Amino acid sequence: MCGIVAQHGGGSAVELERMLERLHHRGPDDSGSVALDHGWLGHTRLSIVDLDGGRQPLETVAGGVYLVGNGEVYNHADVRDEAGVEFLTRSDNEVALHLIGDEGPAALARLNGMFAFVMAAEDGRFVAARDPVGIKPLYWSRKNGETRFASEMHAFAPEWQPEVEPFPPGFSWTPEGGLERFASAVPAQLSAPARADVVAGTREVLVRAVERQMMGDVDVGVFLSGGLDSSLVAAIAAPWCERHGTQLHTFAVGTPDSPDLAAARQVAEFLSTDHREFTYTAEEALEALPEVVRSIESFDPGLVRSAVPNFMLARRTAEHVKVVLTGEGADELFAGYAYMSEITEPGDLHAELERTVRGLHNLNLQRCDRVTMAHGLEARVPFLDLEVIRWALSLPADQKITGPGRLEKTLLREAFDGWLPDDLLWRVKAEFGDGSGARDVLTAAVEQTVSEADFEGERHAVDPPLRTREELAYYRVWRKHLAHVSPERTLSRFARA
Repeated sequence: MCGIVAQHGGGSAVELERMLERLHHRGPDDSGSVALDHGWLGHTRLSIVDLDGGRQPLETVAGGVYLVGNGEVYNHADVRDEAGVEFLTRSDNEVALHLIGDEGPAALARLNGMFAFVMAAEDGRFVAARDPVGIKPLYWSRKNGETRFASEMHAFAPEWQPEVEPFPPGFSWTPEGGLERFASAVPAQLSAPARADVVAGTREVLVRAVERQMMGDVDVGVFLSGGLDSSLVAAIAAPWCERHGTQLHTFAVGTPDSPDLAAARQVAEFLSTDHREFTYTAEEALEALPEVVRSIESFDPGLVRSAVPNFMLARRTAEHVKVVLTGEGADELFAGYAYMSEITEPGDLHAELERTVRGLHNLNLQRCDRVTMAHGLEARVPFLDLEVIRWALSLPADQKITGPGRLEKTLLREAFDGWLPDDLLWRVKAEFGDGSGARDVLTAAVEQTVSEADFEGERHAVDPPLRTREELAYYRVWRKHLAHVSPERTLSRFARA
């Protein structure tokens, strides 16, 4: 996990180095850059795989071809075995260097992981690409024949910010061919499994994903909210750690009397994890707000409220591990959101699930990335492993419908019967911002900072208009941080659409 900056075309190396410095929090362990006639690549590194040899920019054995990357390739060992070429490092990102350099960007479809890559070669080739789900961030801006890329919006200088926008997931870009899709978050063709295989298959695919994402040369922990999704991730990771002679680290956060904290404690005790829980006060949450809004680069109230406890959890967790697994993505795949219980037609529900998966890169995934990487902590999302997505979206949608006597994500709960005590496995879902106590702490206090007159006078500063005084308060912070970025190009636009 790292931060990257790149440019195709001319440009000042000093300016680009300044952009890289703004991403130091994403990679506090190391940094590097390379300048070519037609471009520039820069990298800040959080060392997780090949701690000693994985410094970037990576270069091919023959030289002259370079790559910077942000993220992880979970099937890199398999790709290495198939490549038949010499590698200089054990870095998982090096497989992308060879795939793009030898076969072209379409070969990235073979990767299972979360990533943003930029490759540049002395022969003039230049390629940028982002994983098909959009788990890892990448932004770009084009001006006067030059194209710049960075992991976060605020890395761009003010004169570049008006044109900054998210780079599309599953696409590559070259100066000659423009944007070309190499993969999609939602597969085009899916074959439904036999109904008799649904429960066991769901369990097996998630177990494989969690175990695949335990890779690395550092300890991996779990953000444990006490809800179903993170509890299942911990229930899979804990025995994996035991088989490998270690104990799983779990981390939870909340106000002292929050239900999430109590539930997480129960899960940790049942799984015998090395558990740490952190509490926060209303004053601490309010104090963290401006930094949270700046970190997630969004003013959507729902994202902000859930980001505040996660931000404080990540800050404390980074003192103990460099990598955590989270439960992001389960609601989008198994119909876990409350509003989805109102959808009764299987076809309509499946269409909504596909829509939410396609939109994750503009919402929860970027909140998850920013609050962790603000503290040099990598977050991995096993529910959004490509194999899990393919399986989950192939399942009959009628088995995901919530109704009388049928709790949300019943299929997922049935798949892991016996892995957790029943009172935890069948616990009713609470939104993280609610279960951790953030909503109670934030909303009323924040709204008091904005008068009704101010709200009426400023709510039309964006289109569509701001909805509440709380949202206006967050927008004011956002506006100071990204004064030259158009709100219509940001994550908040997608959250509010």
